[in-house]
Amino acid sequence: MIEVKNLCKSFIREIKDDSKKNKKGKLRTKKEEFLAVNNISFNAKEGEIIGILGPNGAGKTTLLRMLGGILTPTSGYIKIANHDYSEDKNAAKKEIGYLSGNTKLYNRLSPRELLSTFGTLYDMEKDEIEKSIEKIIEVMDMSSFIDNRIEHLSTGQMQRTSISRCLIHSPKLYIFDEPTSGLDVISSKSIIDFMKNERDNGKTVLYSTHYMEEAEILCDRIYMIYKGEFIAGGTCEELKNKYNSNSLREIFLNLASERGDINED
Repeated sequence: MIEVKNLCKSFIREIKDDSKKNKKGKLRTKKEEFLAVNNISFNAKEGEIIGILGPNGAGKTTLLRMLGGILTPTSGYIKIANHDYSEDKNAAKKEIGYLSGNTKLYNRLSPRELLSTFGTLYDMEKDEIEKSIEKIIEVMDMSSFIDNRIEHLSTGQMQRTSISRCLIHSPKLYIFDEPTSGLDVISSKSIIDFMKNERDNGKTVLYSTHYMEEAEILCDRIYMIYKGEFIAGGTCEELKNKYNSNSLREIFLNLASERGDINED
């Protein structure tokens, strides 16, 4: 379904130059290249949930944005459903339902109107869009608010609406960036149940989180990311056996501490 090889993304940032000061005695700045994602490789099959675990700033969002076709890699290879990104990115993106951590919705629309709009963007026929919306209403339990304006929805309802936008064209791959962040227990459960159901339907799910316990009950495989690199990968049981621990959190903290200071939040 998805194959990733030697993926890297570099950015330019400004840092203080300890060797130079301006006339007022303040340190000057200089530009420095850094790797936000460094040489990452992995694959995911149909009917599999892959968790990307790590603290904020670890490189999760940068990685998912490259996989979703939003950012162009500095180097490396991405192949989705037999479509090579370097050859036909548009074909690959049609197989993806991507939910970013800061997705914005059109407040004056209802969820039904929003879904209709996105269905049109995917070149779907009107009757095809209507059938897809009815299915989404059932799957995401949206019947009570499907025709309410988005500005009047609760946080959990808005998140379900955001996810429903990713379903309209029935993609083969879901890429979710922190889908349960800030949600209450009930709203989180509905989204977790949705991901499980889609896996059972043969879909592939990639999702990032810093909730270790959530990943433990949901993921078929887990990759831990820290400072732009995968520091561990495998099933929960494989990781626990390899590092002699019953806690994914403990495993991550121990591995991260070996690589420098930890900034987990």
